[in-house]
Amino acid sequence: MLLPPIFGVPKLVNILKSNTSVALKNKFKFLEQVYPDGKLWSTGYFMSTVGIDESIIRAYIRNQEQEDIGQATAQLKLEL
Repeated sequence: MLLPPIFGVPKLVNILKSNTSVALKNKFKFLEQVYPDGKLWSTGYFMSTVGIDESIIRAYIRNQEQEDIGQATAQLKLEL
């Protein structure tokens, strides 16, 4: 994918997540019940500028659930 120089990678990721979230929620209405806060994606993303192997990518994906749980816990503590 070619990225125009006026966009940084974080902006591109934000656009991709926003657009896919809207498209998925339009196609699968039940997602609004599963994710009542409207957030389908976690706040982070993975990017590498050098070659990495598959095991690193798999480990990142496996750890996302724990990261999301930690974020939810932190948000809950802030709201209390």
